[in-house]
Amino acid sequence: MVELKTIEIEIPKDCNVILGQTHFIKSIFDLYETLAESGTAIKFGVAFSEASGKRLIRSEGNDDELIKHAEKESLKLACGHTFIIFLKDGYPINVLNRIKSVSEVCNIYAATANPLSVVIAETTSGRGVLGVIDGEPPLGLESEEDRQWRSDFIRKIGYKK
Repeated sequence: MVELKTIEIEIPKDCNVILGQTHFIKSIFDLYETLAESGTAIKFGVAFSEASGKRLIRSEGNDDELIKHAEKESLKLACGHTFIIFLKDGYPINVLNRIKSVSEVCNIYAATANPLSVVIAETTSGRGVLGVIDGEPPLGLESEEDRQWRSDFIRKIGYKK
């Protein structure tokens, strides 16, 4: 018997979230080091759910509020071997490839500031992430004016000259 659930992730104001899957208790240290080495301006909290042994939520970070928030959202998910990272003063684009390179990381499900819903499957042996719903559906096609706005926006936030 499988029960499907949807968990809404609460993303703090001016933050982004990265949700992924990893496979080893050492992951929490490696994720911390990866994020800390990415730049001193980035504030973050990360929580990792063990899937065996004591089955604890392990956490690290450099911002107490974001650490607590990561712990709270990880408890809501309650899926073994998942991790959740909340970033402030930085974007997933600044750290995502480095996170993907952490040897224990198996999957990245989402990296977003949009409303995020996580579709969970629950059985008698545990819970797992089936997928995510990131943001809302499109309302139409991009116009020339929209293209110009996109180009201007990318330059405004410093990703193009």
